[in-house]
Amino acid sequence: MKEQIDLHRLPQHIAIIMDGNGRWAQKQGAMRVFGHRNAIKAVREATEGCAELGVKVLTLYAFSTENWARPEFEVKALMELLVDTIHSELPTLLNNNVKLDTIGQTNSLPQSCQAALYDAIEKTKHNTGLNLILALGYSGKWDIIKAVKEMAQEVKNGDLAVHQIDENLFTHYLATQDRPEVDLMLRTGGDHRISNFLLWQLAYAELFFYDEVFWPDFRREHLYEAILSYQNRERRFGKTSEQVSNV
Repeated sequence: MKEQIDLHRLPQHIAIIMDGNGRWAQKQGAMRVFGHRNAIKAVREATEGCAELGVKVLTLYAFSTENWARPEFEVKALMELLVDTIHSELPTLLNNNVKLDTIGQTNSLPQSCQAALYDAIEKTKHNTGLNLILALGYSGKWDIIKAVKEMAQEVKNGDLAVHQIDENLFTHYLATQDRPEVDLMLRTGGDHRISNFLLWQLAYAELFFYDEVFWPDFRREHLYEAILSYQNRERRFGKTSEQVSNV
């Protein structure tokens, strides 16, 4: 499938909801944490696949604000796994010229997670290839409310006039800042919803859902499948087919 992809029409920004780790483990009679540990290869496959193709931004929904409500032992195991994964995958990021970033309420993470995360961000900050963003302690509603509060404070301080506020300005206050809006969002695990993920940035994204693929089983072929589907769709952005074809 890789050979069929038109490299001149790649989605600039791909976002992935990595769903199904727990159910994958339960199907094998194992604890949910077993699924999370077996999901690392899928992260590597998605990251390297995007980097090799030339995708500019890949955002992974690693941990939502709602995930804090999960059982304490599972959250603790996820945090420990995050630290281990960042340490083990750093050489791969460097070898693939990948720049690591994060969005979300990372100050709510354990200190060990924050230290590992910011160390990797610092060491990859000069890389010029794929920008890999980990959404940690993130939700789309939180992102929008945070942006509104920052803008309101600037209006109150006299640094921003109400008439200056428009869609373009608003995007600069979001966690993703000046990165392109999402072109393609993927979700494994069979659920067909966006689960409070990048609500503003997904406004015109193409959505691709895997009904029978849990995240630990995700491989590059699944990425290629979604990109080919994206390239076979007509993106009209509110226009008619005739208007799009005449551009």
